[in-house]
Parts: sequence; structure tokens; C-alpha cells
Amino acid sequence: MNANPFRFEPVPAPADGDGAAPAATPREQLKTRLAAAFRLLHQLGMSLGVAGHLSARDPEHEDRFWVNPFGIGYGEMRASLLSLVTLEGVVLEGGPINAAAFAIHAAVHRARPDVACVAHGHPEHATAWCALGRPLDPINQDVCALYGDHAVFEEDCGLVLGLDEGARIAAALGGQKALLLRNHGPLSVGRSVEEALWWFVLIERSARIQLLAEAAGRVHALPPEQARGIARGIGTPAFGAFQGRPLLRQVLRSQPEVAS
Repeated sequence: MNANPFRFEPVPAPADGDGAAPAATPREQLKTRLAAAFRLLHQLGMSLGVAGHLSARDPEHEDRFWVNPFGIGYGEMRASLLSLVTLEGVVLEGGPINAAAFAIHAAVHRARPDVACVAHGHPEHATAWCALGRPLDPINQDVCALYGDHAVFEEDCGLVLGLDEGARIAAALGGQKALLLRNHGPLSVGRSVEEALWWFVLIERSARIQLLAEAAGRVHALPPEQARGIARGIGTPAFGAFQGRPLLRQVLRSQPEVAS
């Protein structure tokens, strides 16, 4: 038999769903998944003090998003602690938020109505890679999910507090799934929390692999057409969400208090 009887594509979620009791409303479900994403990044060592932020567009009001309040650590996040903020900067629920979080996330949510979730932070290896001001190369199968679909924000980037700088970041992201902010850190977006989370985790892992490979010697990249072909298979929003789903499921099953 020469033909593979299986297709390489996402399959339905397990019958028991995410392993947690279903929330009562889409908003509660969203907030629980977003809080779980913070916990997962903390678990993976991808949080640092009060830096970094993830946001998710409110399912009932497209001009509002949920984001971490300033000063609450990733590892202690709960759904009830999240802040609801309008695109104009009015906090409707929760505590004050990081000024940089508003500058970046409000701009991206405004520019990309297709985006449900935005992730930005300063994980160790991706931040080191961002200092080089280069996109990631297609040196293995996994990183090809980002091939031709991420860019570098080439301005010198420190604290992003100005709304004009946030708008330029959103413009540099364009319609892509990720942006590497030079001298700063990565940013990823997705049509779901799971998708944006997966691209963010993948950027960190891919940066670590490329840094290791380049330190060891001359790196061989996959040919562009092969990289594009792989990206068509594993770089879709559906496949990104499929990859991110078990990561959140692990948190929801082991830390059910995240939903409170």
C-alpha cells in the first residue's frame, strides 16, 4: 500500500472536551481559557515579573478586550482577575492595566478585526533572537508554520507607551500571525486563545533551536518551496488552535481554580 490512509489535519477534540466543567457563557469560557494561557506560560518559564500581556476580544462587544491587570503574575491569574478595557482605554471591569499593554493590544485589535487573541512578552530565547533583527529561518519542520507569515518590527523598541508606536506595530504586523519586535520581544495573534498561544510558544522554541544551531555551526535551511508547502499544512489557524488546545487542557485539568 503506497497511499497513507490518514490525512494530516486537525481532528475533533476529545469527548470530554477540555477536562474542566463547561463555563456558563461564551464570555466565561473565553476568560477561563485566557487565564489558563497565562498559567501555561508561567509553567513553561515564559513570564518575567509584571512584564508581558495577553488579551482576548470580548465575544459580545468587539470594541472591548480582556487583559491581565498590572501587577498580577502569570502564575496567579484567574478568570475573575482579568480586566475588561475598551479600545478607547476605559476600564469597565477589573484593575488598572499596563500602559504598554493598552498601546499595543488596542492598536492590534483595532487594526485586525479577525484577531481574537494577542500575546506579547519577553521570553528568554525569543527576546535574544529579537535583538538580531532577523526573521526565523525554516531550519526544521515546526518553525515552517511561521514561514512567510511573520516579520520584524525594525524600529529601536523599548517601553511601548505611545499610541502612535502601538499603531506602527500593528501596521508592521499587517495580516501576519507574528511580529518580532527588535530589542524587545515577540508578538503573536490568533483567531482563538489557543492559536495565539501556540504561535507564541512556537516562536520561543524555534528561537532557542536556531540559537543553538547557529552556535554549533553552519545551519542548512529548507528550500523555500518546501518550507511553504509545510506552512500550508501546519501554519493554518485551525492547526494552530489544534496544537494549542492540549496545552490549555493540561492547565484546566490540573489547576481548575483558574476558572474562578
